Amino acid sequence: ALNMFGNLHLLCLVSSVLAGCVPEWLQGTLLRNGPGLFKVGDTEYNHWFDGMALIHSFTFKDGDVYYRSKFLRSDTFKKNTQANKIVVSEFGTMIYPDPCKNIFSKAFSYLLAAIPDFTDNNLINIIRYGEDYYASSEVNYMNQIDPMTLDVIGKMNYRNHIALNMATSHPHYDDEGNTYNMGTALMRFGMPNYVIFKVPVNASDKEHKKPALRKVKQVCNIPFRSTLFPSYFHSFGMTENYIIFVEQPFKLDIVRLATAIFRSANWASCLRYDKEDLTLIHLVDKKTGKAVSTKFYTDALVVFHHINAYEDDGHVVFDMVTYKDSNLYEMFYLANLRKETHEFIESNKVNFSPPVCQRFVLPLTVDKDTPNGTNLVRLKDTTAKTVMQGDGSLYCLPDTIFEGLELPGINYKFNGKKYRYFYGSRVEWTPHPNKIGKGDIVTRKYIEWTEEDCYPSEPVFVATPGAVEEDDGVILSSVVSLNPKKSPFMLVLNAKTFEEIARASIDASIHMDLHGHFIPTQSTN
Repeated sequence: ALNMFGNLHLLCLVSSVLAGCVPEWLQGTLLRNGPGLFKVGDTEYNHWFDGMALIHSFTFKDGDVYYRSKFLRSDTFKKNTQANKIVVSEFGTMIYPDPCKNIFSKAFSYLLAAIPDFTDNNLINIIRYGEDYYASSEVNYMNQIDPMTLDVIGKMNYRNHIALNMATSHPHYDDEGNTYNMGTALMRFGMPNYVIFKVPVNASDKEHKKPALRKVKQVCNIPFRSTLFPSYFHSFGMTENYIIFVEQPFKLDIVRLATAIFRSANWASCLRYDKEDLTLIHLVDKKTGKAVSTKFYTDALVVFHHINAYEDDGHVVFDMVTYKDSNLYEMFYLANLRKETHEFIESNKVNFSPPVCQRFVLPLTVDKDTPNGTNLVRLKDTTAKTVMQGDGSLYCLPDTIFEGLELPGINYKFNGKKYRYFYGSRVEWTPHPNKIGKGDIVTRKYIEWTEEDCYPSEPVFVATPGAVEEDDGVILSSVVSLNPKKSPFMLVLNAKTFEEIARASIDASIHMDLHGHFIPTQSTN
């Protein structure tokens, strides 16, 4: 796949709108990120989430669409391409030390540090701190990019600004533009903790080229419930006043992580799901940084994506996509993905746990004298329950909203507020979604877009200027086709009806991606 390097920097004007017209008010750039290269020289990655990051952008201007793509020029990319082989380990692909080097010296330094140095192949998302944009994954490194050219401006290490080994690629942005995120501080930083932090909207200093992270502020520390087995988390929830952190029993084994390279194991094998354990729910006051003392918990589950959260009549309501097990990651090993469709279905349907969108409700006022077995949820628009236990803890029973949607998105103006609609990718028997849909939480109805041989990306909502109604806007999705006669295209849907408004064909090869960020034109000036 080295011939793919020819597409390192591609710019083309899409002038052929096959159906309809791109709205004139749609002005801005949609950045998308995901794995785009899986073979270097004679070496191949094992897992789809390991591929080298390929960023592409769709710029909407005066009814036209401009497309650009470029491999992220990370240190990992440079090392691999210079060596013409994979030389940097990824989550599912471990590269072992050169036996000619002093293995004992390496072993000592690894064990001393406890946690290995991670790749900077930031392939998951595009996130914003201040006015700076970063390609990010879930490790301590990010790469700042120019959102217009996709060039790397510089490599960033969280550790230079806050004690973190890992951080999510799904931060939240409040109404003022401040960024909230969560990370994990492991052993080398003292007592291990989950860390919630905030970067102010005015943190950037482009004139003096100072990074926004220099103004990072720690909001709260949450101790691990098990020192050597921290919970894995991909996202978290946020309301106007609270942060919701779900400490799930999908755990990282620190000892296995620190010794993986000597056991000929990859980092992915260091994650373990304990189906017999509980899931703890932490509620943190954003202003005081203090966790609510009430112990909330639910049954064992796995969650990657939160949908939204809000406060309602003395309750915190939060919705997320849950699984009964951690098998989803296993589906994305490349050996699995290369199977014929029928073979893939047969080998995975027994172990496949479908995504379920569930609502949890946490009462903010709890009378400790409440009788055991009492449901404390007073809201009338949900069947979710939170039941008082004999020890004063609260057991949460969710309300199932919908089954089979992942990669959820909303009208972000309603983030942290009561909302009605969410959008996502329909997940059935293939890891590559061939449908995108809209869920109505009030009516529990669902509409979708699909087309034969087409695979749409995560849907992104962009509101109509001045919109009042929550679903007044468009849905953007880049669509890849397996049909060689059908060009990939940018799909524009009416968010209310999911009817197609326009599609703009792209005269280039487009890859399946993961997540992205829409930047309105005024934010890029």
